[in-house]
Amino acid sequence: MTLLPLVALLAALAFMLTALLRRYALARSLMDVPNERSSHSIPTPRGGGVAIVLVYMLGLFIARESGLEVTDYTFWALIGAGGGTALLGFLDDHGHIAARWRLLGHFTAAIWALYWLGGLPPLALFGSEWQLGWVGHVLAALYLVWMLNLYNFMDGIDGLASCEAICVCLSAALLCVVSGIQGESVVLPLLLAAAVFGFLLWNFPPAKIFMGDAGSGFLGLVLGVLSLQAGWASPELLWGWLILLGVFIVDATYTLAHRLFRGERVYEAHRSHAYQFASRHYGRHLPVTLAVVAINLLWLLPIAMMVVNGWLDGVLGLLLAYIPLGALARHFRAGMPER
Repeated sequence: MTLLPLVALLAALAFMLTALLRRYALARSLMDVPNERSSHSIPTPRGGGVAIVLVYMLGLFIARESGLEVTDYTFWALIGAGGGTALLGFLDDHGHIAARWRLLGHFTAAIWALYWLGGLPPLALFGSEWQLGWVGHVLAALYLVWMLNLYNFMDGIDGLASCEAICVCLSAALLCVVSGIQGESVVLPLLLAAAVFGFLLWNFPPAKIFMGDAGSGFLGLVLGVLSLQAGWASPELLWGWLILLGVFIVDATYTLAHRLFRGERVYEAHRSHAYQFASRHYGRHLPVTLAVVAINLLWLLPIAMMVVNGWLDGVLGLLLAYIPLGALARHFRAGMPER
């Protein structure tokens, strides 16, 4: 099967499977009931992210068997780490798992992925490539675990996590095309965008079903793995991916750092991310979700394009992208208690 029919097939399957999961959640009363920490006001079915997981894994298998240049290394990295993360999130969605065991599972998934990928790819810094050895592998593991968790933190309003994944994946595929890189660096993000799009049709504001930890953790880890895989194809692409992920990375990291500085228990649920303050300020989720899409396409994508094309160094591009995002997080009081 060629790429475009496969993309269309995955989107349709994800849409239909999400509908079935919604019916299942309603029948079993698997509802996300609003509380003082919630950003929604009515009980909503949860667990729809399982559709993304199953459809994307099916897409990986079909792509590999169809000769779409999905290597065994990347295939097993995504299947093992992504599947394990999704299973852990699914179990946590249906019954609480202690934080220490979740964290152990997250690091196990990260180490599995890094084993198949070969660790952290070379870093392009001011015209030179640097191999960081075991220090780089440790940093890569921390990066994957943080991506997994921050995506869970940022999945708090309708459509946000889905739109972010689609924007990042389509933009990353475009970066590869314009830089002349083909193969799995293009195929893998397009397949993920298709699976998420089918789910988004049910999750777009006002959401009819939520993603749940199984879906959000899976997305965070898979996006991190794809960014490292792209870095092995071209060191500049890793910077491009980090720039494209800027909205989520900056909001989550700024919020966590601010709460740590104020001595709060960072593992407790809260509503102090910038996007949460913004959604309460505007009284709806839709303006915030659309604003993130606009930032991704009109600000972060052009900067990533300049870095990948060699017009701007990766570190400088990252600073150029992140500094205004940090100012925006500060403007919306990220990490501060609610008034």
